[in-house]
Amino acid sequence: MNDRYGSDILARDPHAARRVRSTEMAADVGLVVEDVETGYVGAIVRVEYGRMVLEDFDGHRRPFTVGPGFLVDGKPVILTPPKAKAPAAPTRTASGSVAVANARARTALASRIYVEGRHDAELVEQVWGADLRVEGVVVEYLGGVDDLAAIVADFDPGPGRRLGVLVDHLVTGSKEARIADSVRRGPGGANTLVVGHPYVDVWQAVKPARLGLEKWPVVPRSVEWKHGICDALGWPHATQADIAAAWRRIRGRVRDWNDLEPALIGRVEELIDFVTTG
Repeated sequence: MNDRYGSDILARDPHAARRVRSTEMAADVGLVVEDVETGYVGAIVRVEYGRMVLEDFDGHRRPFTVGPGFLVDGKPVILTPPKAKAPAAPTRTASGSVAVANARARTALASRIYVEGRHDAELVEQVWGADLRVEGVVVEYLGGVDDLAAIVADFDPGPGRRLGVLVDHLVTGSKEARIADSVRRGPGGANTLVVGHPYVDVWQAVKPARLGLEKWPVVPRSVEWKHGICDALGWPHATQADIAAAWRRIRGRVRDWNDLEPALIGRVEELIDFVTTG
């Protein structure tokens, strides 16, 4: 005969406490836990280097080691370090504009922005590149502005095909100012915008404080400006490779638009608006 109660009714004590297995749980900030040993109950307010801090209802705080020996909702848990969260996507571009998430580069517009040199183009790309790709604006460098009138004529700007030009040292009475004025009065001038910053070179558009300087060194007019700057700062400048290395050093200190002078920022923004609204 099968004895469903077993042969020994004292073999199992129905009143004995059951062994409950602890489960692992991430020690996320805000989780309310109880320390089994002390009975201290509090919310996790900080976790770092294997330690955590609990804050009770009265605002008192106590440190504990992350690991076993805690209860959550009366159930035993083994607290583990919280998982590192993926960095949040930037909400602003380097130019300070609102970042467009997962945006693909737009098909290039017929309109263009020309800048005077390679360094200008690299700096504009570094700070405004994300914005330009969203807008579909291509930036090209001229290699100088002496032939700007012929370059503009060859581009043949018109409605829907605007041309924006950024030049260095655009100050009253300068060669650049005279060239810009002739372009404005020439063919296509209504659909061409020539703007510039007052600096001898775009290097000066980087705030000197980013290089640990109070101001950029003054270079005599008889000395080639980039060579004079490198000489004043004690940087090699005998070869073009030295000059390129100096520019990489300067540009490497630029994090975003805050590291540039307003005189450059405003002109670039003006050009982007001009070529994207015509």
